Amino acid sequence: MRKIFAFIMISLDGYHEGPADELDWHNVDAEFNDFAVEQLDEADTLLFGRKTYQMMASYWRTDAAVQDDPEVAGRMNRMKKIVCSRALTTPDWGPVTVLSQDVESHLAELKEQPGKDIALLGSSMLTANLLPSGVIDELRLMMSPVALGTGHPVVAGASRTQLELLRIRQFKSGNVLLTYQPRQFEGRIV
Repeated sequence: MRKIFAFIMISLDGYHEGPADELDWHNVDAEFNDFAVEQLDEADTLLFGRKTYQMMASYWRTDAAVQDDPEVAGRMNRMKKIVCSRALTTPDWGPVTVLSQDVESHLAELKEQPGKDIALLGSSMLTANLLPSGVIDELRLMMSPVALGTGHPVVAGASRTQLELLRIRQFKSGNVLLTYQPRQFEGRIV
């Protein structure tokens, strides 16, 4: 069975973006780019909320993205995409499917189909909404060694969900990848 893993970059103080939605604090280097390629190769489908989908589409299709990071850009542009949105009516970064209702059940069905994993990238609000449902199998938080002081908290608004630490990976840059899975008791997520 396929799994859905969520990947979010976070600051040391728990923000996924700065107060003005800025992401200029992300700590990326060659080792991070190698990791990004490896992670994308685990999946054949990308999953986004509307805001992240539009932000990713505005960057990865550009000549600058292809020139700066051809490995990641090629994968991002070719892979199937799913956008969870009630507002998006004209997605233009495809191939793409828009889910506007019964998102958890659609994703649970998709996990039963053959294929590689599904990567939920960024999309902290979508992750917060899906995490308590049990449809997310892994939560991967890449903590950058920077304190923002203020911003948008990661998975803000999520219902209480206990997580089990699966592994820790330290990067030379000071980034630390924390991989968790939701804890299950008696067949339900707690």
